[in-house]
Amino acid sequence: MICIVMTLVVASLLAAPLLRPAGDDAEHPQLAIYKGQLAEVDRDVERGVLDADDAERARAEIARRLLAVSRTTQVTGTAPRWASGAVAGVVTLLLLGLGGLTYLSVGAPGDPDQPLAARLQQAEAMRESRPDQAALEAAAPPPPAVADAPADYREQIAQLRAIVPTRPDDLQGWTLLALHEARLGNYAAAARAQERAVALQGDEATPDDLARMIDLLVAAANGTISPEAEVIARDLLARDEASIAGRYYMGALYNQTGRPDIAFRFWGPIVDSGDTSFHAELARTQIEDAAMRAGVEYTLPEMRGPDAAAVAAAEDMTEEDRQAMIGGMVNQLADRLATDGGPVSDWARLIAAYGVLGRADDARTIYEEAQSAFAGDNIALQTLAKAAQSAGISE
Repeated sequence: MICIVMTLVVASLLAAPLLRPAGDDAEHPQLAIYKGQLAEVDRDVERGVLDADDAERARAEIARRLLAVSRTTQVTGTAPRWASGAVAGVVTLLLLGLGGLTYLSVGAPGDPDQPLAARLQQAEAMRESRPDQAALEAAAPPPPAVADAPADYREQIAQLRAIVPTRPDDLQGWTLLALHEARLGNYAAAARAQERAVALQGDEATPDDLARMIDLLVAAANGTISPEAEVIARDLLARDEASIAGRYYMGALYNQTGRPDIAFRFWGPIVDSGDTSFHAELARTQIEDAAMRAGVEYTLPEMRGPDAAAVAAAEDMTEEDRQAMIGGMVNQLADRLATDGGPVSDWARLIAAYGVLGRADDARTIYEEAQSAFAGDNIALQTLAKAAQSAGISE
């Protein structure tokens, strides 16, 4: 309605000059001059500088010229009323037509108003009312059958299914059952086995155990983040706020329930870090769409690394040449960071590379520099700490 009113206002402003009566137009400049001359004659008579006869002759001449100019203006300066009205009508219809076509092409006819407060409330209600894990698994399509599994392997898994439930405290048995059920595509059964394995470990369950369990829960729910999966994701973040799996699944939850802006905030740090893990790659494939829907201008960062030609050349090298090439690439990375700086992912990669090359002192020096560069950024510091740990220079 606001756009319609604005269109009509603009159309009326454009049409108003065309519909204005001729008498409303500004008078011809010469008319004003002659009228001024008539007034000047009257003043000369009053001052006594002009006698009555001369004044009468002057008035007659000025009136003759005034009448001539007035006739000329009426003939040449006034368009027919019907023509002006027609042009005004065409302008109005053209504006309304263009506005309507534009709205039909890029607008959403028939959609109700969507104020921000209502959309936030709707997203919150969507999260609160989403189905639980059991309902999602029941609604999920059956997983595709694994056709290349040998018959003897299937027979062994069938025996495992029969034996493990009779040993409820057998951690290794439940772990193996979860692994092999997942390999066969039975994600719901694998999730139940992994849940039992995690329960047996209690507080000793590792983040990898929890990440494996949430992977299976989400796979069994056909990609939807259930309330049960959300609990695990929050547990992962409570243990480590930089947890890749935890951040990915919390972002996926908000992305599925109408809050791509929050999803973008969860995914941004892990994508920008350059991490190449499974969950980081999942976030990388979805973050641009989430940013677009959130109204954020975002460009996916390029993944740095050796190109295909360098990898192919490395396959034909001797071990000494390969180590020399790796050392050269590491030195190039170190030089670039020393001169231009870079994201935390590059610093972490350099620390880990020095650890692989056995250059612990260099790794420790770079770690200290990176800590100073990213002081105050907890997520970046945790990324660096993990790189230092993998390099063997930190507990």
